[in-house]
Amino acid sequence: MTIPAPAPFQPPQQQPPRPPQTPYYVSPIPVTDAHIGHAIASEWTKIKSVRSTVWTLGVLIVLVFGIGLLSTVAIRSSGSTMNGTPVLSMGFFGVLLGSMCVVTLGVLTVASEYGTGMIRTTLTACPSRARVLTAKAIVFFLLAFVILLVTTSLVAMFQYAMLKGTGAGAPDGGQWIRATFGVSLYVALLGLLSLAVGSLIRHSAGAITVMLGVVLLPLVLALFMFARSLSGLRDKLFEYSIPNQLSAFYSTSVSSTGPSGWQPLWILLGVTAVVYAGALAVLSNRDV
Repeated sequence: MTIPAPAPFQPPQQQPPRPPQTPYYVSPIPVTDAHIGHAIASEWTKIKSVRSTVWTLGVLIVLVFGIGLLSTVAIRSSGSTMNGTPVLSMGFFGVLLGSMCVVTLGVLTVASEYGTGMIRTTLTACPSRARVLTAKAIVFFLLAFVILLVTTSLVAMFQYAMLKGTGAGAPDGGQWIRATFGVSLYVALLGLLSLAVGSLIRHSAGAITVMLGVVLLPLVLALFMFARSLSGLRDKLFEYSIPNQLSAFYSTSVSSTGPSGWQPLWILLGVTAVVYAGALAVLSNRDV
């Protein structure tokens, strides 16, 4: 038997060097830390994309401008004199009804996300709950304030142009500011209070009902308190009701002892701050 000769020794071949591995995809979008500006941009995209915003703000403009203009035309065409009544006071009725639209939109801005479950996606994208609620408040307040300021300013200019010869009181600079800028701040702040209530209740219909009660119930209760023993409570309910405080901006408040001038704004600001702080605490400590 023949033994095969061993194969000649061959040195091991060196492997060519591997090129350095690079990631398969590099995003062109820069990675930055999230901040309040990102949350505001997100909330602005949401609020301008839903139909409820268009409908509520559209009805708001129609009510404020339409009722203010119709009441002015009615007085002008009747030929009656206003006997020193402030010329801008006819805008009160449209603003009072329009405030219902602001209240509704304020509640829907936050409560509708709980109804659809979108709030889970929102808080997943932005875990900072305080940042989410603050962004919603900023976007809603600025949107409502700008719409109200433009609309009330147009109504005030039309009223002054049409009623300045009917014996109405000529407005001074302070009355112009309160009837436009002040009223817009007050109603937008009322909507911000509604947003905070919506965050607390987390149900659109329930929060809207609560806010309608806050706006209208004190005045309705005061109108039906006929007993003399309830006169003190009746006066307080009437003086601090939302409609009476709103009328103070037009210098037409029938009560001489209630809030006047800019006082209703500070009262509502304090109430809104307390409710907003409560909504923030509940949102941070309660599950979605």
